[in-house]
Amino acid sequence: MDGMQGTSILSWMAWTAPTALFFIFIACCLVAMTVWEILVPGGDPRHGILGLDTTRGDRLFISLLGSAFICLAYLAAFGSNLWPAVAICVLYAIAVFRWV
Repeated sequence: MDGMQGTSILSWMAWTAPTALFFIFIACCLVAMTVWEILVPGGDPRHGILGLDTTRGDRLFISLLGSAFICLAYLAAFGSNLWPAVAICVLYAIAVFRWV
């Protein structure tokens, strides 16, 4: 245990604060979706503009997956300042939950 003295709790996996915040955000999304489903049951799939029948969970998955690709494309095109990409991802997620 002497080798672990003075290290942070996240250092065992070489996590950074943004990585930890990302996983905390995902966990919060899952908790929020669970609470939303308990308070306002919406079990019926909705037919969106893509021709898919999707539930709330499907739309969350589509928005998270699409957001990952948006961030990767933005990173490749413009560099490491991802705050504009996050704004685009929020707009994308709103559109997914509204129309897909």
